[in-house]
Amino acid sequence: MAENLEVKELEQVVVRFSGDSGDGMQLAGNIFSTVSATIGNGISTFPDYPADIRAPQGSLTGVSGFQVHIGEGKVYTPGDKCDVLVAMNAAALKTQYKHAKPQATIIIDTDSFGPKDLEKAEFKTADYLAEMGIDEDRVVACPISKMVKDCLADSGMDNKAIMKCRNMFALGIVCWLFNRDVTLVENFLREKFAKKPQIAENNIKVVNAGFNYGHNTHAGVPATYRIESKNKVKGRYMDITGNKATAYGLIAAAEKAGMKLFLGSYPITPATDVLHELAKHKSLGVTTVQCEDEISGCASAVGASFAGAMAATSTSGPGVCLKSEAINLAVIDELPLVIIDVQRGGPSTGLPTKSEQTDLLQALYGRNGESPMPVIAATSPTDCFDAVYSAAKIAVEHLTPVLLLTDAYVANGSAAWKLPNIAELPEIHPHYAPESMKGNYTPYKRDEETLVRYWGIPGREGFTHILGGLEKDSDTGAISTDPENHDKMCRLRAGKVARIPVPDLEVLGDKDDAELLIVGFGGTAGHLYSAMEELRKKGHKVAAAQFKFINPLPKNTAEVLMKYKKVVVAEQNLGQLAAYLRAKVDGFVPYQFNQVKGQPFVVSELVESFEEIINK
Repeated sequence: MAENLEVKELEQVVVRFSGDSGDGMQLAGNIFSTVSATIGNGISTFPDYPADIRAPQGSLTGVSGFQVHIGEGKVYTPGDKCDVLVAMNAAALKTQYKHAKPQATIIIDTDSFGPKDLEKAEFKTADYLAEMGIDEDRVVACPISKMVKDCLADSGMDNKAIMKCRNMFALGIVCWLFNRDVTLVENFLREKFAKKPQIAENNIKVVNAGFNYGHNTHAGVPATYRIESKNKVKGRYMDITGNKATAYGLIAAAEKAGMKLFLGSYPITPATDVLHELAKHKSLGVTTVQCEDEISGCASAVGASFAGAMAATSTSGPGVCLKSEAINLAVIDELPLVIIDVQRGGPSTGLPTKSEQTDLLQALYGRNGESPMPVIAATSPTDCFDAVYSAAKIAVEHLTPVLLLTDAYVANGSAAWKLPNIAELPEIHPHYAPESMKGNYTPYKRDEETLVRYWGIPGREGFTHILGGLEKDSDTGAISTDPENHDKMCRLRAGKVARIPVPDLEVLGDKDDAELLIVGFGGTAGHLYSAMEELRKKGHKVAAAQFKFINPLPKNTAEVLMKYKKVVVAEQNLGQLAAYLRAKVDGFVPYQFNQVKGQPFVVSELVESFEEIINK
């Protein structure tokens, strides 16, 4: 029977795992994406979990989801809607079905669709499929809970522990459906649970049970699927999240610069994983301090920078508010510091687990006084490595704090990442004071071309100096309230940032004759690029440009923006980048596409909106 089942080759597929927060959907999705990346598929993931620490079991507000988009080549978004939906209970089906395509295959645990489960999920009838308009022929209805209990009956595990393995049964079915090698899953589990081998083996047993269930019953589907890998580039790959890539980028920058890395931080969703990851790498000379609050986390990093470390602090939007006074100390002292802002929904504590781009103006202007600071925005999970590396390079070469914007979607999402060769990364040369200044050093002596002050590390003989929050004389470094000196220092600090060289703004698509230029910044890059490609397939001339370096802006910004008759600025806020660009480029009047939903853009919505602009 199995030999007669058709195997179809697909270019891409989207799978969404969903269930209670305790059902292990994030782990199941992460394993499936890792296995797919290992065999060379392109991947893009989107973890979508609730803010509740532990919502009531089976409740609509407690559903956790993990969506992964897998392709034969590079993929740019987690996908608008899924081809396969795993719903571990009634609440998951009720809340997540809206993310499924009309023809999607749906895998459910029928043991979690009892009367009480349906009542919690606010179903009105016992025929939940008909109530939602779901064709039962598309549903793989499997008694997962019962089968997992039978599978682990002799394991010695209690019922609660056994039920935690249900996610592995569902993963096994999905692996069968897409012809994944279960050996790769087994290797992942043995590595993850290396200190608890029995747990690993129990989960492996359940994964194989799920795979065999699909193989032996065909799970009610007409075919299984294979996604080949194309355009493979030789190298070592891993599935990496944006937060982990950020941590690795900081480590690489410190290594390249020959400096010790210090992170002063305070836990906050969704940035905490940067702290967690760096704390694992003491052997690489990394020092991490979990401070008592946000301002102390940043202030400790300022102190470490003064002492000569490559210093960083990580947080999210509310934390940037609290850190602003300490950040401004680094601005006036002209000390290198990398501030990582993983943007989330606001204002206030807002939507802690959801993603926005609403901190842009705060990053640019959210400090007292004239306090210019470079701002960089990572464009994807893997770009977090390059973006934070660039931020660290700018910080220590130009002696300035640099703010890196990522967001919850980019930081928690993952993609296949080719491990770089550190020898091939750009050189980093901290702007240390030369030995010729010994005995004649003052802290604000500058390179005349770049306006960067020379960095004297404390303890270095002949370079004794004082820094602080009060304005200093540009020549002597002594405290000064002279109005002319303050005006001069404000202009010097602004001029230094303005002279930092950044790459030109790149235009993709029909860059010579586009009817419409799509503009965005940071983590919307994949969605906007995909929208551009969809419009080009429809016969429209469209181009796209994504800002990664926001302050200073690329030198060709005005040239690019004023070249096209129609420009739309698309961002996950109410128009912050558009306002900034209008202020910086005379005569620039763009169309705008703005959403603040806490969710990534939907490509089909972008295409529809942009097509309306083209047809005006």
